[in-house]
Amino acid sequence: MEPALQRRVQRYGWDKASGFYESAWHLQLKPAQDAVIEMAAIGKREKVIDIACGTGLVSFRACDTVGPNGYVLGTDISDKMVEIASQTAREMHIENIQFERMDGEELIVEDGFFDVAICALGLMYMPDPIKALKEMKRVVRQRGRVAVAVWGQRANCGWADIFEIIDRKVSSEVCPLFFNLGNSNMLQRSMEAAGLGKVQLKRINTILQYNSDEEACKAAFEGGPVALAYHKFSDDIKNIVKEEYLSSIRIFKNGNGYSMPGEFVVAVGFHE
Repeated sequence: MEPALQRRVQRYGWDKASGFYESAWHLQLKPAQDAVIEMAAIGKREKVIDIACGTGLVSFRACDTVGPNGYVLGTDISDKMVEIASQTAREMHIENIQFERMDGEELIVEDGFFDVAICALGLMYMPDPIKALKEMKRVVRQRGRVAVAVWGQRANCGWADIFEIIDRKVSSEVCPLFFNLGNSNMLQRSMEAAGLGKVQLKRINTILQYNSDEEACKAAFEGGPVALAYHKFSDDIKNIVKEEYLSSIRIFKNGNGYSMPGEFVVAVGFHE
């Protein structure tokens, strides 16, 4: 897929998913988000940029850590995600956090402005992850940190068949290399290729819990990366892909719900 088309698919796909994202994925993504916060070692008064921030789940946590004298900028390619996060900030009367729509590969930010750049489970969606990592390095100061989380190996993520199921009905090519960064030491090598040093990496094995078929399907089809393609399907096709997906995860059935394996890879590197 051409990079420009992939970015457009991501932008409008996440617009579609924005209303379901938090309720569908908040608890499931928490282990990765916890690890990003921990490895970033965010301090009081620091300036933090959160790339591919979504509805701000990690951004607001970072804002709590930096305190009233720090600053957080959340960026996302989806207008709707930015709108939701901005509305939350207004409702909570938080003045030192801001959200803007930006492409993670072309951040409209001056060099070295931030102490820390974080990207929790957004890098896999970018056409050129190394370019995005170079941008993260560029916008942090000397000795600043870049902390990133991605999904792990495909074989360790029980929901992974979702992409093939969708592509059998329409050539969506949502994320052709989605699991690439989770393989072996690919994330570490990518960070080093972007010029980051002293890279530290860890893998996290987790269990994604869903209480029902409906909950599992909502996360897979409405709150995630295939939302744009799914919403274009007829009702009949929607029912077919749901049945195919539930069949693919039946091995993880636990009573009425599912206990599905997942894996995250989290890393931090430094602008030396």
